[in-house]
Amino acid sequence: MYLIGVDEVGRGALAGPVVVGAVAVVTGKRFSDLRDSKKLTPGARKGWLAYIKNRPEIIYAVGRVYPKKIDKVNISKAANLAATHACLRLFTRLGRGEEFKVYLDGGLYLDERLIISRGFICKTKTIIKGDEKVNAIKLASIVAKVTRDRYMVKLSNTYPKYGFALHKGYGTSHHLKAIKKHGSSVVHRRSFKIK
Repeated sequence: MYLIGVDEVGRGALAGPVVVGAVAVVTGKRFSDLRDSKKLTPGARKGWLAYIKNRPEIIYAVGRVYPKKIDKVNISKAANLAATHACLRLFTRLGRGEEFKVYLDGGLYLDERLIISRGFICKTKTIIKGDEKVNAIKLASIVAKVTRDRYMVKLSNTYPKYGFALHKGYGTSHHLKAIKKHGSSVVHRRSFKIK
């Protein structure tokens, strides 16, 4: 039986997608030195992702929603949509016939109607500061963070004027100066107020 954790990264960024990780862990599995991705160094996060990828008792999936859709539906709905897509991918890997127990980090919800329409059953619980309390959510935060950071580094090669590799699309002074100088790109969220 699996316990599933879900967390997102990129909600407050000015550019790039919101990315959600969904991680299924065999019930009872313990981890030492595991923390929320924000409390780990980039090297430690990459090490944990390599560990996640190489453990048969851990299965993961990722969901993304890009700026055009974020601008259309708003960031909260986009994050929940990415969470639903990530869980559907994960459930498909795990197979039907089991009721999944899903813990989501605070603020995230699943579209349970869509999940039921695909033939899956799950019980969900949203936990405030879940990324500090539930190991599966901590792992999901790492998956989401490393996935999004790698994507933003790739975007930096396509849009070098903005320095995405440095700030990952967040509103740092460097990023804001670049937007002021060059204007927004197609990977920026137009609905976000840029000061």
